[in-house]
Amino acid sequence: RRCIAFGRIDAGQRPIPPKWEKRVIHCEYHLKYPLTAAQKRTVDEVMEGLNGGHDVLIYAATGAGKTELTMEAICQYFARGKRVGFAIARRQVVLEIAERMHKAFPDLEVRAVCEGHTDQAYADLVVCTMHQLYRYPDCFDLLIMDEVDAFPYRGNDMLKAIAMQACSGQLLYLTATPDEEMLADVEAGRLKMVTLFERPHRHPLIVPKLVCAPSFVLYALLIRFLHQNHLQHKQTLVFVPTIAMSKRLAMLFRPLFSCAALSSQSEDRDEVLAGYRRQQKEVLFATTVLERGITIPDVQVAVLHGEHPVFTAASLIQMIGRAGRNIDFPDGRGLFLCTQKSEDLKQCIRELERMNATLCPDAGSA
Repeated sequence: RRCIAFGRIDAGQRPIPPKWEKRVIHCEYHLKYPLTAAQKRTVDEVMEGLNGGHDVLIYAATGAGKTELTMEAICQYFARGKRVGFAIARRQVVLEIAERMHKAFPDLEVRAVCEGHTDQAYADLVVCTMHQLYRYPDCFDLLIMDEVDAFPYRGNDMLKAIAMQACSGQLLYLTATPDEEMLADVEAGRLKMVTLFERPHRHPLIVPKLVCAPSFVLYALLIRFLHQNHLQHKQTLVFVPTIAMSKRLAMLFRPLFSCAALSSQSEDRDEVLAGYRRQQKEVLFATTVLERGITIPDVQVAVLHGEHPVFTAASLIQMIGRAGRNIDFPDGRGLFLCTQKSEDLKQCIRELERMNATLCPDAGSA
């Protein structure tokens, strides 16, 4: 019944692939900054795995340049007359990745296929949500899958089946937080894993300050955090556990700061995010809808009520990963506010410190 929205097909039949001819495309990618030595080594390992016939998992820290690590594979597959797709869990990230791919491959036709962008579904390079993969049965010789550990893909057998049906060749997974199933596939040899924990600017990952206190104290600490950032002319991204809280806090803090709220129910979410990128607002109160794939230069990050069960260790790692990503602004501040220290909060801190320890043993909290 979950498949009804995708159209009817009789049991035992397979969807008919679209009439989409393959062609040889010779292209090069152009980046604002060249790949670092660590990124080049990772790309070589990725291509070694793919050329050896393996599915590959890129396990890389947030801000390490996972998208850029896929571009050599895209070029090589196109040069062989293959088709490439790039699938992501969330609509907003689809639009951002499509824009980045368009800039990196100016000679390619790059198309985003997601809610509100489905009039045309075919191009040289398709960037789509996981749900939209139903349009492409047996189409992609290389299917790049980002955020497979995130909602709504994780644990969704229907979406996984649709993705596997769309891929007629190899899979290239990208994540900063691999789940137990993926690590088990690596252990069993079904998946080759390459790792990269170094960001291009070589600064350590931001480890947030974790504060546990009663709720009224948390709000006072949040105001102080926002005020400090205001004095330094820095934007702040505040993650909250519920949609209602994001709206309420945006109204509550509006007399003090220039605020906005963003969630999956925001009808104007594209406009809100675009305005925030243009620094029209100082503070953005957001749900987990913005936890992944979004890059805001020089943004500071806070998580309010981090003990809430909606915040997993993986999502917390992604949230704090919004800070310190930009090569021009490699440093930043993070603040986790909670009424009790959950295991997910503690696991997030441990994982960030472990990644930093592989780069600089003396790295500590930012």
